Amino acid sequence: MRHVPFFRWVLTVGFTLFACSVGLYAIESDAELPATRQIDLAVVHEEPDGTCRVRWSDPYGKKTREGPYHCDAGRSDSLKAPNYGDSRGYGWASGFMFTEGPDRGDLDDVEADSQEGLSTSDTLLLLGVPLILAGLVGGNLRALPRVLGVEARLVHRAVRLAEAAGWASEDYARAVNAVRDAGRDAGRRGKLGAVPDPELVRALWVLREAGPQARAAAATARMLAKRLRPLLERAAPAAGLGNRLQAGPAARADAEAAVAELRRLLADAERHGLWERFAQTSVDLLRGQDADRAALAAGADFEQDPEAYRRLLEDLADRAGARPNPPRRHRGHR
Repeated sequence: MRHVPFFRWVLTVGFTLFACSVGLYAIESDAELPATRQIDLAVVHEEPDGTCRVRWSDPYGKKTREGPYHCDAGRSDSLKAPNYGDSRGYGWASGFMFTEGPDRGDLDDVEADSQEGLSTSDTLLLLGVPLILAGLVGGNLRALPRVLGVEARLVHRAVRLAEAAGWASEDYARAVNAVRDAGRDAGRRGKLGAVPDPELVRALWVLREAGPQARAAAATARMLAKRLRPLLERAAPAAGLGNRLQAGPAARADAEAAVAELRRLLADAERHGLWERFAQTSVDLLRGQDADRAALAAGADFEQDPEAYRRLLEDLADRAGARPNPPRRHRGHR
């Protein structure tokens, strides 16, 4: 079962709210604001936090007005009462008055406006940022166990071992098939005859040069490749980060069990030198590819011990019921 991308949706919603906030802020910034001008304010009363009561001249209402205002608490003490030289004992502050619109003559108290409440863009921003953080942190924490389960290097080593085992097994099967094909072409089954066919002798020479250890190595390779193939299929989620993240919990658990078995098989292969045995077996079985040199060496060896060739052919004939693996069509560099 595939996992539900919960945190991905949380992150998407967070980015959507953030984008809407940025868009509304841009629209509000582009909106035309009413004109203002700077005026002097007489500070009638002032608190340490800057909360003031001020008086100013309203030219539009043709009167002096008084009201609350937020003064700059950090301005110089010389501008505050009683240090400021005002005969009434007032302080001084500067502010902005609207010169148009329905609020003409009123003070533009920026700090008071900011304290009235959050704008829509601010609300969307405050909602979006926590969702973005939750999506990023939660998604990474959720993905951490899947990332830690990646065993790409081990799986790749197991793939190379399976390839080496497959090559050794197929090379031996090809060599045995070459003997059987040559014997069939010569019209004999299990016998060399008085005048043996050169191709049959050459095919037997390849197996004789490889020795009995080639047969044992090929059998081991065949069994090992048979065990590795299903394990590699099950371990596919552990072969890369992308596969690991896309796999469901059941597939990841199965991959972990397969990786544990692959690790054991690789350790056994290294302990028994199977890599080297498989490689040497393939090299020995490929000696017959140079047909001319192989034919000369096979002819000379056959004259020295023809009985060994007959015994080898009889042994292969006795095992003719066994079905070797079909030869592979292409093999890359080792």
